[in-house]
Amino acid sequence: MSFRVTHTTTYAYGSEITTAHNQARLAPRNSARQSRRSFALEVFPVPDDMHEFTDFFGNRADHFSIHTNHRKLVVRAVSEVELKPLDLQLDFDAIAAQGTWENAALLLQSSTERRDLDARQFLLDSPLVHRSNDLADFARGSFLPGRSVVEAYLDLNHRIAREFRYQPGTTTTTTGIEEVLEKRRGVCQDFAHLAIGCLRSVGLPARYVSGYIETTSPQGQDDLRGADASHAWVSGYVPGWGWLDFDPTNDVVPKDQHITTAWGRDYGDVAPLRGIVFSGGGGHTMDVAVEVTRLPA
Repeated sequence: MSFRVTHTTTYAYGSEITTAHNQARLAPRNSARQSRRSFALEVFPVPDDMHEFTDFFGNRADHFSIHTNHRKLVVRAVSEVELKPLDLQLDFDAIAAQGTWENAALLLQSSTERRDLDARQFLLDSPLVHRSNDLADFARGSFLPGRSVVEAYLDLNHRIAREFRYQPGTTTTTTGIEEVLEKRRGVCQDFAHLAIGCLRSVGLPARYVSGYIETTSPQGQDDLRGADASHAWVSGYVPGWGWLDFDPTNDVVPKDQHITTAWGRDYGDVAPLRGIVFSGGGGHTMDVAVEVTRLPA
């Protein structure tokens, strides 16, 4: 199945901007189950310099600089993506065959397999996600002794969705996991960071995934939370199998409605748009609009 994604970000500044340098990570990734058919990035005012590059994690990033005075910046990304739906039962059976989560954590400590070595970087603390005893204690409600790694992942996913309130406006991009754990509320970014911190705190690699979900679900399915902007979910590693995505905001395993743009250690590695502007002072407002449309077969 195929989708068209339109992501428009509009900045309005309180004073004139003389120079702006920005990076965008808005292009969907290519992977075994996802193919980017097309991608176009439109910026107004037209940049004086614009080029793309691949970052450390293999994400496409677009850099652009504007030296024209302006009070408004509009960045629009339009993509077409094809997804291959997953057969979740086959995947779950294959992951369960890898054994318990304790064995997975022990294997990672000694394995010399390339995939396992690459995954171990996602065991470490990152700027926005730090391991802690509190996170490990919360995680152990799901990571019971002898439990298969897939059962533990799915239970953690379910517990976050059930025990935490999705409440936009109560957190920011810099809100710490400790506050989220204490107040039991937040948005998709917070729940992704929480899940990542839990996995790392019990010795399992986890990475932050940024992307989109279908704006309107097919008939008979409930709409997913987070469809009106960029979305975030988690990928947990299973030695011998690979990465398993799960979405704690919606208590689902991404199958055929999640489109991946980038992944990294935490939000700081994959922010859809970030930059530096030079002006005479004053604040700014930002408006983000995302539309994900399923295309006819």
